[in-house]
Amino acid sequence: MIENRKTAIYSRKSKFTGKGESIESQIDMCREYISREFPNVEESDILIFEDEGYSGGNTNRPQFQKLLKACRERQIAHIVCYKLDRISRSIADFIKLTEELEKLNINFISINDKYETHTATGRAMLQMTMVFAQLERETIAERIRDNMLYLAKDGRWLGGNPPTGYRSIETNSKIRVDGTTRKVHMLEIVDEEAKTIKLIFSKFLEYKSLTKVETFMIQNDILTKKGKSFSRFAIKAILLNPVYMIADEQAWNYFQTADVEVYCDKTEFDGIHGMMVYNKTSQRTGKSNEYNSIDKWIIAVGKHDGLICGSDWVQSQMILNQNKSKSYRKPKSEVALLSGLLYCGNCGGYMRPKLTNRINKDGERIYDYLCERKEKSKREKCDMKRPNGNELDRLVCEEVKHLSEDSSDFMKNLKRGLKSIDYNDESYQDKIKDLKKSKTVYENEIKNLLTSLAKSEQSSAQDYIISTINELDTKIKQLDKQIQEYTDLANTTHISESEFEIMAEMFSNAANSLDNMTVAQKRTALRSIICRIEFDGENVHIYFFGADDDEIDLSDKDNLEPLRDGCK
Repeated sequence: MIENRKTAIYSRKSKFTGKGESIESQIDMCREYISREFPNVEESDILIFEDEGYSGGNTNRPQFQKLLKACRERQIAHIVCYKLDRISRSIADFIKLTEELEKLNINFISINDKYETHTATGRAMLQMTMVFAQLERETIAERIRDNMLYLAKDGRWLGGNPPTGYRSIETNSKIRVDGTTRKVHMLEIVDEEAKTIKLIFSKFLEYKSLTKVETFMIQNDILTKKGKSFSRFAIKAILLNPVYMIADEQAWNYFQTADVEVYCDKTEFDGIHGMMVYNKTSQRTGKSNEYNSIDKWIIAVGKHDGLICGSDWVQSQMILNQNKSKSYRKPKSEVALLSGLLYCGNCGGYMRPKLTNRINKDGERIYDYLCERKEKSKREKCDMKRPNGNELDRLVCEEVKHLSEDSSDFMKNLKRGLKSIDYNDESYQDKIKDLKKSKTVYENEIKNLLTSLAKSEQSSAQDYIISTINELDTKIKQLDKQIQEYTDLANTTHISESEFEIMAEMFSNAANSLDNMTVAQKRTALRSIICRIEFDGENVHIYFFGADDDEIDLSDKDNLEPLRDGCK
């Protein structure tokens, strides 16, 4: 309830100056407002959040983020600030904030702007602000599109990470866009990567399957430019990218048929250069990009050489469209508790559940856990056996419940670990103290030597003093490194007794409630205490957050069904 929630004051100043309203004056004026308008609010019920040295251009400020966290935890009833721009200079960010606060039933007040969301005038002002925000978004979108059209005249690369097969190189040319002068970049072919691109298109046209191309790439140890295995999603992204398509007659006909805006003449489709696409994706902060429909693309012939002829690229798109209905079917939500947690102990690959058509004695649909790398490589890169998923899920749950008992070795070790952490923390602090003392000694020696150097007139003595100073300076740098290392260790390992009790209680509650949970709730509970599970063919290794691993030996479990034929 609001009666039990606090009143927050937020203040911000970009940097300390003698001008404008200081952090302190902002807070004082907010306190006066609260005292006048909310006489029942006690001083102890006021929380202060202040950011100094942070711009209002974005909301990535430590105290502001702390305030948002308190709001989302239902701790705040009112937020009071001196001016609206203390919160944000971005209308879009401000609107997003006020919408969230409204859902949380939090009143927002700006005392200088006479803005209060709990009044009719304040709500009217909010609506007006939203109108201007929408206008700003539309104006920005229009300006971005105009810039894209301008850039499309020359088919330039806009910068960022270049697609596989190309590198971005800076030219001597410059271009002026939206009042800003930018350096011009263009794409240049990377021969080895280009071979991979051509191979992907060739194999896709041959197999007509993303999964089969993925298997081929894994079996032949063909990796991405970051050294990882090609996934079918990465392969699909390459196939969809028009940057590889040679600007030939087939390419021209394809875009004309698709009614795409082509920002160049047909004569520029010379059968050599590749295509450049603008506005291909919608970029959203905090979310993955989404492909725009092709009718929203802006097409131009680029300055780079293409890799794939128009007919092959177009045919690849036709196959992809035909395969859209064929998607991977995951097991239903009522099975596979360990999905997302279980990994192969042989190759390190993810182990996913795979349903069978069999029913066990309890009437449950039988499923296995299958190493994806084994499946994708047709067993060439991994030969891990498939454990029975039903039994494995049950055994993990039983082990977690056992480990949560106060008498278990796991909990005893966890409690011993707390004492060890406290001891280590004291040891680290003592070491840091000794190192700082040594550093002070060296610094004083350098000061004395500098005094001697100033008085010395002999070149030989000066050389000796300078050499000694350099040696001491090297020692100080070594000490600084050691101090930082021990400081990091102390910060990493420090844990209070109360924090430990919370962690232990969370573990115990999650474990003891498993029997009364739905499958979805069980899955969430396990993820709150387990960071990773590995299956090595016989044993299961469970890695808990903040603790040493524990093991379940499947080879000794009588009730674990034997591996079925064909699952070796």
